[in-house]
Amino acid sequence: MAEQPDASIRSRRQRIHELVLALLAQQGDLELLDGDGAALSGNPGEAGQWLERNRRVVARYQALVRSAVTLDALIDQDSNGQL
Repeated sequence: MAEQPDASIRSRRQRIHELVLALLAQQGDLELLDGDGAALSGNPGEAGQWLERNRRVVARYQALVRSAVTLDALIDQDSNGQL
């Protein structure tokens, strides 16, 4: 019996989730987003630095997720004999 599409999607999401966790585990200096910025003074430069830092942190996480998706696709192709 063929695998249901929902089960296939869940399986792929689980694999990607596990790949993301493995990639995160390899990161030595894992940064988290700063708070909501409510403690910032009225200094525009400070607010800009806060936003830029959080942008860099989000971009790094996005890169990890894209890497996990790419690895999953490569593994899937290899297991289906398409490489």
